[in-house]
Amino acid sequence: MAIRTVLQLGDPGLREIAKKVEDPTAPEVRTLVEDLADTLAYWRETTGYGRGIAAPQIGANWRVIFLRLPGEDPWPLVNPEIIERSKEKIVVWDACLSFLSIFMQVERHRDVTVRYQDLRGEWQEVQAGVERNLSELLQHEIDHLNGILAVDRITDIRTMCTREEFEKRYRTESPYAVAGSNLVQGAGI
Repeated sequence: MAIRTVLQLGDPGLREIAKKVEDPTAPEVRTLVEDLADTLAYWRETTGYGRGIAAPQIGANWRVIFLRLPGEDPWPLVNPEIIERSKEKIVVWDACLSFLSIFMQVERHRDVTVRYQDLRGEWQEVQAGVERNLSELLQHEIDHLNGILAVDRITDIRTMCTREEFEKRYRTESPYAVAGSNLVQGAGI
């Protein structure tokens, strides 16, 4: 429906805790999901980055995220929550559409179980692990709903680097690099 402006690091809207969606079947929720899809598609087309986006990133204070994984159907999640986390953690490269020029290493749970509602209002569960880097992506996007950004989870400030340095120094060794693609498979991007 519309390409919306993505709030950037420093905007107080990124730090707000998003509100629960009372009726996932409401027309305004579908419109929000379409705006998230259009905005994410625009970012992918213009920057080569973007697998997920959260409603607060476009100034909508609702618990909605939208994922677009390569080769898969669009995936809106309403009221997502992590209901189980593995004890094992992993360190991954992360960035965000809200600060695409900065990359850093963050710590995430290796596996999570997420409960969410679909656009019919039905509850679903997904178990996510390192396959497709889904666990880290879900954690990144759900963090947005709680006013938490990847920079809050940095493991060591010395890992922070510009997008250019990440591309030059770390991308080829990164498990998030996709052969023959300009997309980095990291959380939130």
